[in-house]
Amino acid sequence: MLLPALAFLGRHGTRVLAVGIIVGLALPDLAHALKPFLPAMVAATMTGALLRLEWRDIGRQLRAWPRIAATTAWLIVATPVLVAVVAKALPLPDGLVAGMVLSAAGPCIMAAPSIALLLGLDAALSLVAMVAVHLLAPLTVPPLALALLGIHLHIGMVELTVRLAAFVLGAAIVAEAIRRVLGRERLRAAGEAINGANMLVLVAFAIAIMDGITAAALADPGLVLVYLFAALVFNALLQVAGARLFRRTGAPAALAVGFMTGNRNMGLMWAALGADTPIAIALYFAVAQLPMYLFPAVQSPLYRRWLAR
Repeated sequence: MLLPALAFLGRHGTRVLAVGIIVGLALPDLAHALKPFLPAMVAATMTGALLRLEWRDIGRQLRAWPRIAATTAWLIVATPVLVAVVAKALPLPDGLVAGMVLSAAGPCIMAAPSIALLLGLDAALSLVAMVAVHLLAPLTVPPLALALLGIHLHIGMVELTVRLAAFVLGAAIVAEAIRRVLGRERLRAAGEAINGANMLVLVAFAIAIMDGITAAALADPGLVLVYLFAALVFNALLQVAGARLFRRTGAPAALAVGFMTGNRNMGLMWAALGADTPIAIALYFAVAQLPMYLFPAVQSPLYRRWLAR
C-alpha cells in the first residue's frame, strides 16, 4: 500500500507542493513547529534527487563544463545586474527593489534538482549548477550587494562552504548506500515512489517556509498584495529570460536554467543580513516563497506538452 501511495504522490507532485503552501498559510502554528527541521528537509530532498540520478548523467554535465560555467555566470552575476537595472528604472519602493536585487544575487534554491525531476527537466544540470552557485555565493554576493545597493553583507565563506559540502557529500553517501543495498534496477522501477517520498519532504518544507507570512498578511494585507504581485511577476519573467537565453541547449536544459533563474535561496540572503534585515526586504523574501511552490503546478502540464514535441 505504501509504494502505490507514494507513486500516486509522485505522479501529482506539483499539485501536492501547491497544497503544502496553502496548508502552511492556513496553519501558522504547524509552520512554526516544522521550521527547525528545514536543514534536515533540504538534506533529504537532495538525497532523493541523487537516488533518481545516475552518476553518468552528473559526469556528462561536468564534462560539458562550458555550459556549467555559462549557467553559473548567468545565475549569480548577470541576473542581479539585469534585475538592478530594470527594477531601479521602475517606480518601485526602495525596499522592494532591494529585496528583488538581493534575491537575484543569491544562488538557486537547493530543491531545484528535485523539482526539475518532477517537471521532467534536466535534473543533472540543476544539481551541478546548484552546487556551483552555492560554492561561489560567498565570493559574489557581498560585492554585488555593495555595488548594486550599497548594502554590506557578511557571509562566512568557510562556514557556508563547509555546510554545503556536508549537505551534498552527506546526501551522496546516503544515496549511494541505499543504491547498493536496494540495487539500481529496483530503484529505477520505484522511480515514482521515490518522487512521492520527495514530495512529502518538500510539502513539509513548503509548510515550514510559510512561517510568519500569515501574520504579515493580516497586519498589512495591501502591502503584502503589492509585494506578492511583484514576486509573481519577478519569478515568471526571470524564468522566461533564463529559458530564452539558453534555448540552444535544448528544452530540458533551457527550462531547467529558467527555473533556477526565477527561484532563489532567499534563506541564505536572510541569514547574511541577520537581525539587521529591513522589514521591507524580509517581507519580500517571505512572500516570494509562494510562486516557488505554486508555479510548478501550472508549469507541469505545459512542460509535458512542450517536451513531448
